[in-house]
Amino acid sequence: MSVNRETKRLLQRQGQLGPDGEQATAPRREPVRRPAGGPTAVGERFRPTEFFREVRTELKRVAWPTRPETINSSIVVLVAVVVLTALIFGMDTLFAKTVLYLFKR
Repeated sequence: MSVNRETKRLLQRQGQLGPDGEQATAPRREPVRRPAGGPTAVGERFRPTEFFREVRTELKRVAWPTRPETINSSIVVLVAVVVLTALIFGMDTLFAKTVLYLFKR
C-alpha cells in the first residue's frame, strides 16, 4: 500500500498498519450474542412509553433555530416560491401563445 507519512501514522495509530507498514491482520471476533429478553430482532415491538422516552431524548439533542432565524428562513422561502411561480407562469403563458400562433394557420 502506497500512502504518505501522515496517513501511514494515522493508520498505525488506528491499528490498521503494523510498525513495518504492512497491513495488520485483525483478530477474529466472535459473533455478538444477544440476550433473549429484549426486543432486538426486526419486527419486534417496543413499549409506547419507551418509544416516547427515546423521542424526548432525541428532541433534546436537536439544535432548534431561534425566532429570527425561523422568520428569516420563512421569508426567503416565501420570496423564492413567489419568484418561481411567476417565472413558471410567464413561461407557460409565452409557450401557450407561441404554440397557438404557430398552429393558428
